[in-house]
Amino acid sequence: MVVGLGNPGMEYEASRHNVGFRAVEALADRAGATLRHRRCRSHFARAVIHGEEVLLVRPLTFMNDSGSAVSRWQQATGLKPARIIVIHDDLDLPTSQLRIRTGGSHGGHRGVRSIQEALGGGDFIRVKVGIGRPRPGHDPVDHVLGPFEKAEQGEIETAVERAADAVELLLREGVQTAMNRYNVRASRRQDPADQ
Repeated sequence: MVVGLGNPGMEYEASRHNVGFRAVEALADRAGATLRHRRCRSHFARAVIHGEEVLLVRPLTFMNDSGSAVSRWQQATGLKPARIIVIHDDLDLPTSQLRIRTGGSHGGHRGVRSIQEALGGGDFIRVKVGIGRPRPGHDPVDHVLGPFEKAEQGEIETAVERAADAVELLLREGVQTAMNRYNVRASRRQDPADQ
């Protein structure tokens, strides 16, 4: 199961907090699927990605209650947390940088905390997409709920596609290979064409 985190509603569609939604939508588009079915407080689609049947989920809850949707799917499918991939934004990463992680703390991310509490732990896989920190003196809440600046648009579109690439690699070759490929500092990041 691949879950993209965000907030529902047109007013949040372009926000930094919604990069998880955008990445799961990119995966659905690539697989020829549409996130239009409703169940477990979510829009969802079933897709085949690299020969593996995958459930793509976009919760209809607000970010702080993401766990209620994820836990309902987990109970309905019987999936172990280690078979759940969650894509979400991260304030502590520079804009567009990716990091893949298993376990660990929620780092202040309320959507991740909600999922950890609902699942009774944090053993799911996380694909974090950097959204950068707000400028000094600016409210972090306004930052995550605000849109990307015009100069960031191309960079974040590329990051969303790279997050989808990372999930595909996770499914194809496993978490360690994906971590080795994507958990690099921005200065060391390679162009996928060079790999």
